[in-house]
Parts: sequence; C-alpha cells; structure tokens
Amino acid sequence: MKKILSIILLSGCAYGTQAQINTTVESTVTTKSVARTPDTTTVVPKRVKTRTIGGAQMRSDKDIVDNITKSKDHTTLTNAIMAGNLSETLKSRGPLTIFAPTNDAFNKLAPGTLDTLLKPSHNIDLTKLLTYHVISGKYTSKDIAKLIADGKGQASFITLTGAKLIAKINGDRNIVLTDENGKEAVISQFDIEQSNGIIDVVTAVLVPKDK
Repeated sequence: MKKILSIILLSGCAYGTQAQINTTVESTVTTKSVARTPDTTTVVPKRVKTRTIGGAQMRSDKDIVDNITKSKDHTTLTNAIMAGNLSETLKSRGPLTIFAPTNDAFNKLAPGTLDTLLKPSHNIDLTKLLTYHVISGKYTSKDIAKLIADGKGQASFITLTGAKLIAKINGDRNIVLTDENGKEAVISQFDIEQSNGIIDVVTAVLVPKDK
C-alpha cells in the first residue's frame, strides 16, 4: 500500500511540474503575442515658399494681410483694408485670390476719389470696392489661363462683392482683368502663395458698376 501511495504522489508531483511548465510556456507565448512594433512615422514639414513684393519677402506660411502689409508698394491698399475693417475677412481660412492694386494703381483714380472712400461715411463703398478685387478659391495663373481657354477667350469670375470680373489674355500674353465699366488691369505679378490663398499684383483699381 505504501508503495502504491508513493507512486501516486510521484505521479501527482510530475503532473504538477508539467502543468507549471505548460503555464510558463503559455505565459511566454502570450507575452510575445502582444508585443508592438515602435511607431517610426516621420512628419515632414511643409516647405515654405517666398516671393518678393514691394521689397518685402512674402512667406507662404503667412496669411494675405500679414504679407501685404509688408509691401512698400501696397501701403494705400493696406490703409484701405484697415479703414474698411476687412482684415478679418482677408485673414480667414479661405482660400481666397486677391488682385492687389499697387500705390500707383490707386493714384490713377480721379482726384479726391480715394480720400472720399476713406471717410467713415463711405465705408460701404470702400468695402464694395476692395472686395471687388477678391474671389473665393485659390486660382493660379495656370488655372486662370485654362479657364480662359475653356471659355474660348475669356473667363468670368464672381467676386466677394457679388459683381463680375472678366479675364482675358492680351496680345502680349498677359492676363488682363476687365471690370464692369470696361476698365482693364494687367496682372503684373502672379501666384504669390499665402497660407490662405494667392496674391496677384494688378496695375489698376477695378471698379464695379453702381447698382
């Protein structure tokens, strides 16, 4: 009887040892199965582009207002934007394309016109004039040229004012904008990229029709 009990006890010990071994193996396998590969994803920063307008560097990671206010050729436009309380609009996410008249372009207006527009009592007229130079969307020179070709010689844009601008290509292969009064402005600098759109420099102030 003692011999039989000894055999049973030894068998039980052996079974227990084997069970422990199996548990250890299973634990090891489970630990390995939940291992994770480290995340090695690298975020590549967007390249900043720079262009020069009015002697100042325009950075593509800055918005339209931040950039245009640096240009010595656009001080009149900058003052008008501030007077018309349009900074917030032109700093919005957009995207927007703005046709930015130079100081010389504003000087071509009839004497006294700008002084009148800058008066608080003419804020609505000033806002209407400035937003006539802005269209919703990001249009490069290639985009505009393609729209002109698709339109068999001209493309039509609705500005933030709600009025229409016509784009054509003249004999010198320049893109020319025509306002509702038939006045033309040549785009002299193209595709100055902004964080919220594009600035194109124009040689004349565009004026919508009085409704």
